[in-house]
Amino acid sequence: MPQLRLSDEEYLRRRRTILERLGERGITGLIAFGPNNVSYFSRFGFIATERPIAYILTRDTSALLVPRLELEHAETFALVDRVTAYPEYPGERHPMEFLKDILVDLGLSRAKIGVDSDGYGRIYGYRGPRVSELLPDAEVITVVDDIEYMQMINSEEELALIRESARWGNLAHTYLQEYCKVGVSETEISMRASYEATQAMIRTLGPEYRPMSWGRAGAHAGFRGQIGKDSAFPHAMTSNARLKPGDVLVTGAGASVWGYGSELERTMIMGEPTPEQERYFNLMLEAQTLALNTIKPGIPCSAVDKEVMRFFKEHNLEENWRHHTGHAKSTLVHEAPFLDVGDHRLIEVGMVFTVEPGIYVPGLGGFRHSDTVAVTPDGIEMITYYPRDLESLTIPI
Repeated sequence: MPQLRLSDEEYLRRRRTILERLGERGITGLIAFGPNNVSYFSRFGFIATERPIAYILTRDTSALLVPRLELEHAETFALVDRVTAYPEYPGERHPMEFLKDILVDLGLSRAKIGVDSDGYGRIYGYRGPRVSELLPDAEVITVVDDIEYMQMINSEEELALIRESARWGNLAHTYLQEYCKVGVSETEISMRASYEATQAMIRTLGPEYRPMSWGRAGAHAGFRGQIGKDSAFPHAMTSNARLKPGDVLVTGAGASVWGYGSELERTMIMGEPTPEQERYFNLMLEAQTLALNTIKPGIPCSAVDKEVMRFFKEHNLEENWRHHTGHAKSTLVHEAPFLDVGDHRLIEVGMVFTVEPGIYVPGLGGFRHSDTVAVTPDGIEMITYYPRDLESLTIPI
């Protein structure tokens, strides 16, 4: 049975690393407000609302500020030394005043403090003071780049969770392709495939499995509206279209495992492909293969996208271009760095990317595969592994 969660040592290692990085600049405390950042250091996953939640870290202690409704939740799951709860937002006393109490108690009122943002974000109507306003004698420094860089480099424990996600995304996609029939709606196909893959996942992994996601729990596969001519819209919205002969289908599949995910996308054809469909499919596959073969540690992210753009230009596909080659992937939908001509950060071992150059032909359809890959010392490890060839992705009718 694979390990289905991160160890306590993984979280403690992250804390040591961020404190070392910040300590080099004289920063003695850290405050994180972003849900992904809070959970990254504290193990506490939660639904972000207008009620602020903050994670505080120093060399001596770790603390969590939560609304009263999250108190028992945090005490049960958070890996911290102390949890403080405030009654409600906005409350008779603003939640950020409770945060100030913690910071003063920890001796941070005149310190250099690193933050992922200078206050809680303006979501769901939230309004409140910034940290720099709460502690005017402190020096508040944005350190989101430090946190983001740490999240770019995945440990072996993290990679294991991403691999497990890909395993169940692969099953969900297998069901999705199997259930594609003329006249059936995309919603019905997606719900059936996702449900059956999730049931198999739960039965196999047992009670140790935790999605750690407030969105999709388990495995999923679907089309998100990229059916027929609408597949030419890279970010189409579900329209409950019914499949027809000749449709180009662009799919997406994955699974949530302890908050980690993977991305698997394929282009499928309903019935025998036309010569035009076959041409664009094969060009897309060549472009993706080129990108996969280009990725290696030590080169800039931009180099991968430049190779794909060169390919597009050589084959007169520039008018069919819509987006960069890919993005990093672990706990969020899209993450930095990006396989983009404008991102010159160096590719490093442990980074995980989606590789998904697409070709979009108005009136015909879109052609895009996406695979999740991990960077290794010699190149890449293919984490997703669903068939990529046209024959395997042609659905008989």
